[in-house]
Amino acid sequence: MSIVDTFVEQRMRTWEKAKGLLDHAESQKRDLTAEEARQYDEMIADMETLRGRIDSARTAESEQLDAERRSFELLGPNGSTTHRSDQAFVDEIRASVANNDRRPIEVGPVHRRSGYQPGVERRALSTASGSGLQSTSFYDQVILHAVDSSAVLAAGATVVTTEGGNTLKVPRTTAYSSAGIVSEAGTIPSSDPTLGSATFSSYKFAFLVKVSTELLEDASFDVAGMLAEQAGLAIGNGFGSYAITGTGTSQPTGAVTAATLGVTGGTGVTGAFTGDNLIDLYHSLAEPYARSKSAGWLMRNNTLGAVRKLKDGQQRYLFDAAIPDGVAGASGQLLGRPVFADPNVAAVALSAKSVIFGDWSKYWVRLAGPLRFERSDDFAFDTDQVTFRVLARMDGNLVDTSGALKFFAGAAT
Repeated sequence: MSIVDTFVEQRMRTWEKAKGLLDHAESQKRDLTAEEARQYDEMIADMETLRGRIDSARTAESEQLDAERRSFELLGPNGSTTHRSDQAFVDEIRASVANNDRRPIEVGPVHRRSGYQPGVERRALSTASGSGLQSTSFYDQVILHAVDSSAVLAAGATVVTTEGGNTLKVPRTTAYSSAGIVSEAGTIPSSDPTLGSATFSSYKFAFLVKVSTELLEDASFDVAGMLAEQAGLAIGNGFGSYAITGTGTSQPTGAVTAATLGVTGGTGVTGAFTGDNLIDLYHSLAEPYARSKSAGWLMRNNTLGAVRKLKDGQQRYLFDAAIPDGVAGASGQLLGRPVFADPNVAAVALSAKSVIFGDWSKYWVRLAGPLRFERSDDFAFDTDQVTFRVLARMDGNLVDTSGALKFFAGAAT
């Protein structure tokens, strides 16, 4: 049994114990006692810890296989395992420090076959097939870490890379055309899709990271890995909040902002939902969206806690703790589709958009130009650290408002 299988089995056993507490209280027609609630919360926390271990183990296995393959392809069986593009970046960083060269260093995709990457998920970034992005290049390691920290990216958003940052307009579908039966020699009726346009700018996201001079001069220190992780997490966290609730005014348009109403909850329950509400939300989508490989749920973690307790008419839980194969970052499944948790989604409340479901590939993320690294020896001079300023230009918008993404809204009263 692999380490991934071991973690999965542990997580499922923990979930069975948690369900046992709920079932026991349900059989006695009562709420959980304070002690039972504490135990339940601990088990849910353990499940989230195990989910992180499962993701990490799957990533490690995938990256190990990919690294071995690319080592043979690029350098042969006796060569170094350092990716050439990574090594070039490291050499340039260290040379800039040694020579006091302040010129910015720009890093872009190495293996980009196309600037359009539909439904770029973490699994696509860590394998040799699919999107064309390879996790062994520095740029794609940054994107990999960004996916880890942004639920919208993990859910399957489409990533579009452009060389420059000029305003980009793409068609936005607001209603689809349809075909009809035409008799022999009959006139073919016109049925054009209704199109608007989605505008993509290039908003600048920036952060600072400090590295000691000793570490930069240490040949054994993984400079590329550290900078890739720090840059990716900062970009994912910074952009991730706007990707959900951005207003579209001087900032990206969030998925929730652009989504359409699917279901409104009942009154008198302070915005809470029922199992039937979520089933209705699922079926409020047109079938092609609901069965898309990028279809999934998005909610904050405490909302997910409420979802875990929902049951159907046969007292079976709607939530399935099993993580869909190959979908890293998911907390489990609801009605057969992966669930992603993000703190930027609204909590359950009156009129709150607390649950989103739909085809996340219809949300586009634009990466404009290369990542830009600039360094300063003066900013942290008193601590003998080199400061890197990392700049990324990005935007996000929904390109299909015909119902690709829909939300549950709590009632107003």
